[in-house]
Amino acid sequence: MFVTISCTNDDNADPSQTIIADNVQLGTWRITSFIDSGKDETGQFNGFTFLFGSNGTLTSTNGSVTYTGSWNLNDNSSNDDSLDDLDFNILFNLDNDFEELNEDWHFVSQSANRIELIHVSGGNGGTDYLTFEKS
Repeated sequence: MFVTISCTNDDNADPSQTIIADNVQLGTWRITSFIDSGKDETGQFNGFTFLFGSNGTLTSTNGSVTYTGSWNLNDNSSNDDSLDDLDFNILFNLDNDFEELNEDWHFVSQSANRIELIHVSGGNGGTDYLTFEKS
């Protein structure tokens, strides 16, 4: 189950979470790197842009094909403002390459124009890397 986290004026909101939520909702993004357990699969997403909506919708299009999914930020700890505790969740209910993005990603780094994510699989122990950059 995904719960949408969006911009809020709540005094208790995690500042990192609010900044990232605000940033990701501005403009369109593209995948510049997707490494799935050591295999470069970036090409699967060439030509697609991603739009992260304030209501938790995630739309990806290449001009002729459009996929809709969802996204959210989830803070695993209310004790600090660390990016280590913040998950970037993506869900596309599809049976194609976009299904590979369905993870609870952890932040490696983030800026206004670039988000680097990592996911370590609990099943096979593989490590996946995902990088979004503003279009």
